[in-house]
Amino acid sequence: MRIDKYLKVSRVIKRRTVAQEACEGGRVSINGKTAKPSSEVKIGDVVEIRFGANITKFRVESVSEHVTKEGASEMFTLI
Repeated sequence: MRIDKYLKVSRVIKRRTVAQEACEGGRVSINGKTAKPSSEVKIGDVVEIRFGANITKFRVESVSEHVTKEGASEMFTLI
């Protein structure tokens, strides 16, 4: 799954356009490498997002196209 779509589906970022802009701005990395919006994410990857002074780091636990609001938190584990 594309990283921009994953961030939206997992509700880490609320809108896909915001996720795309974060990737294009170099604020998202997968396994230590800067990610483009089209970069593929798979189970076990470590994703890091930087917004200002805040850094969110998590491990991908599942990749699903459609998830309920309650199930979205089970898609990743914060590190």
